[in-house]
Amino acid sequence: MPTDQGDYDYVIVGAGPAGCVLANRLSANPASRVLLLEAGGRDNYIWIHIPVGYLYCIGNPRTDWMFATEAEAGLGGRALGYPRGRVLGGCSAINGMIYMRGQARDYDLWRQMGNPGWGWDDVLPYFRRSENHFAGASEMHGAEGELRVETQRLSWPILEAVQQAAEQCGIARTADFNRGTNEGSAYFEVTQQRGTRFSAARAFLKPVRARANLRVLTGAEATRLVIRDGRATGVEFTLNGAPAIARAAGEVLLTAGAIGSPILLQRSGIGDAASLAAMGIAPLLDRPEVGRNLQDHLQLRLVYKISGTPTLNALASSWLGRARIGLDYALRRRGPMTMAPSQLGIFTRSGPEKDTPDLQYHVQPLSLEKFGEDLHPFPAFTASVCNLRPTSRGEVRLRDASPGSKPIIAPHYLSTEEDRRVAVAAIRLTRAIAAAPALAPFRPQEFKPGIAAQTDAELAAAAGQIGTTIFHPVGTCRMGADDASVVDPRLRVRGLAGLRVIDASIMPTITSGNTQAPVVMIAEKAAALILEDAMTQARAA
Repeated sequence: MPTDQGDYDYVIVGAGPAGCVLANRLSANPASRVLLLEAGGRDNYIWIHIPVGYLYCIGNPRTDWMFATEAEAGLGGRALGYPRGRVLGGCSAINGMIYMRGQARDYDLWRQMGNPGWGWDDVLPYFRRSENHFAGASEMHGAEGELRVETQRLSWPILEAVQQAAEQCGIARTADFNRGTNEGSAYFEVTQQRGTRFSAARAFLKPVRARANLRVLTGAEATRLVIRDGRATGVEFTLNGAPAIARAAGEVLLTAGAIGSPILLQRSGIGDAASLAAMGIAPLLDRPEVGRNLQDHLQLRLVYKISGTPTLNALASSWLGRARIGLDYALRRRGPMTMAPSQLGIFTRSGPEKDTPDLQYHVQPLSLEKFGEDLHPFPAFTASVCNLRPTSRGEVRLRDASPGSKPIIAPHYLSTEEDRRVAVAAIRLTRAIAAAPALAPFRPQEFKPGIAAQTDAELAAAAGQIGTTIFHPVGTCRMGADDASVVDPRLRVRGLAGLRVIDASIMPTITSGNTQAPVVMIAEKAAALILEDAMTQARAA
């Protein structure tokens, strides 16, 4: 028999950014009993808090679910590691810390697709509500919220040269990526405070952990939703390996992310009925779109060997260099140990026909084969470019009925002609930037993919060879006004009462940039919707 963990008004599944925000906002009412379940452990691992520690958190079972994609035809048959946070704070504890809202166009499109209340003007107040911006309050930024946003604490001459080269190619500098248009180049702002990571757990959960009406359980992995008479009434989970159950008098809130939320729905009998029945799961609600519509940003990591200026490759290659890096961080909380995975950002268009930027660059004063491996033994920089609005669509689904099985993740990268065309244009534009006069003193030589690829067909193939995920999966529990959508515009699962999905999976289309800030916004708005609906029900009663 499962251990009875009690009754609550809200049971939240997943302590990533959305779960932490909801736990904070919903427990603000002392009369509401809130339970937050997290499959991972506490965020007391030192490398979570040192920004460069993502190198030790990604690919570490202590903090990462250790997922992988299926072999991808568009990537030459390669399978990719697919990091997802498995710790208090979720992906905000292991991600790149970049604060990026996307474009006003993204949210206006959501509204035009039949989701009232999700346009740019509608969601901007929710972005501002959670933000503690270093420059203070303004029309576009908040200063009273919990999530600290600061500038980066480092400088590299090669990044200054790349920014100048982009300017010589017609890409102007910008002062702020987060005003609704992100066109231009600038250093990314990051979720840090004085050189340390500011995760969602640190921002939203830590300040309220002492609330008597909030209970947080770690080592609590959800296995199935409890459904009674068309209503979600609780969650079955394992608590440190032993079966347990908790009940929700109000609502069950899924915040397990674009991979975890659809998988839990499917395991509970909510998904494509025929597929579920075939693996021995009794279908409770036929929702074929659960797990479909997967979108992700594929980054093409172009590497250029250079000379005449330092890069992290050389600095980190010696004991003396590493000692200097450590001392700089210990004494000043500055330098490479404060580095987000990417420092300089560039947003631009793949062609003149694009109304807004559809390419994002993450430029780094370093190079390596993949994160977790050693830096290259030569000075270099990486210009990583991704298609912000891919047309390829993938899926997430159960591998089998066993709760311990890893899911099938198939993004179907570069599966459309449009995505291959944009990839070719992105490589050509990167080469133009590398050839600009500002970079000439450093004599850049293309190491990856290599200048042998010249024709469109060769460049499309090269994109598949150097492409990798930038860890932005969304869309697998699509929000919409149509009956086929998984959740409605109030994020309620269609066909069931007492159940909402609140995370990146609800995005109808992917936002034009990094996804943590939009997820925090989604949770802020969801909290307002939940409280509004609860008040309406109380008045009706």
